[in-house]
Amino acid sequence: MIFGTRQSGKSTLIENILKNKEYLYLNGDDADVREILTNTTATKLKLVAGSKNIVFIDEAQRIPNIGLTLKLFTDQIKSVQIIATGSSAFELSSKVNEPLTGRKYEFLLYPLSFGELVQHHGLIQEKRLTEHRLIYGGYPEIVTKKGEENELLKLLANSYLYKDLLMLEQVKRPHILSKLLKALALQLGSEISYQEIAQTIGSDPKTVDKYIDLLEKTFVVFRLPALSRNVRNEIKKGKKVYFYDCGIRNAVINNFKSLNERTDVGVLWENYVISERIKFLLYQNMEAEHYFWRTTQRQEIDFIEEFEGKLHAFEFKWSKNSKARFSSTFSDNYPGSQYKVITPENLEEFLL
Repeated sequence: MIFGTRQSGKSTLIENILKNKEYLYLNGDDADVREILTNTTATKLKLVAGSKNIVFIDEAQRIPNIGLTLKLFTDQIKSVQIIATGSSAFELSSKVNEPLTGRKYEFLLYPLSFGELVQHHGLIQEKRLTEHRLIYGGYPEIVTKKGEENELLKLLANSYLYKDLLMLEQVKRPHILSKLLKALALQLGSEISYQEIAQTIGSDPKTVDKYIDLLEKTFVVFRLPALSRNVRNEIKKGKKVYFYDCGIRNAVINNFKSLNERTDVGVLWENYVISERIKFLLYQNMEAEHYFWRTTQRQEIDFIEEFEGKLHAFEFKWSKNSKARFSSTFSDNYPGSQYKVITPENLEEFLL
């Protein structure tokens, strides 16, 4: 099972893995594929597979009862190996988790990471492209088709954000989803209140919470909770929301201005580094908990990483000349923590 947004390269990856191999390709977006793989039988699936030992089902979340279909393949047609991709972890995971317990391997594929792009361009060239990444992000098509970024990102945002999300049964009010995305994009890097967002977009806090959850499960955004353990005046239940890709965030608010014309450079840098760090840890099979930290007196640390029981505190500064001060309140209450400032100059120390 390979999860990831549309256009993140899932199909291309599998086609390269299966190069020079005989396999059957089925696309869940095709009506006849959906029909034949829904409420099917092992006998029919054997006829579908024919002589092929590998079946690649693309956009599998579009197929009703796909979990039971994959279970039939796995349990009763053991000579066939199945590879399935999906752009909605919510739909696909919920459909296959129970039927395929203990029978599947799951992988996540994000837009191109800093490490992957360094392997391709080399470290010096990729660091020179940092501003481009903050504006346009790292989707494969955006990286490879220079000069077409604005148009492609708008198409990509409209295509995957709305196509996948609006097909979910839980999305009853599409216009609210659109307003919510813009509100989250404009509050990037700030602590959010479901109550305030609900008032802004004309909804209610429960709907805001539900829709953000769906946006997380379709790999559009992710939430960063507040760390709260030792200090009485720490923010207890705060949350920040970041986008997995800066280009998608900028497309949502239709702002592709260069950095010297923007007022949001700091939060774009913060978003970029945090999302890249999450990709890096995932691909390295390293597990860590992530937080931000803030007190009611507005003492704040951008990013806290808990790794093997130890806290690592990070501040993200776009300018190497910016001074970063780590709160003594934090260091007094969390002794033994480590501290580091991340700028474009030492980015590789955090992401490689």
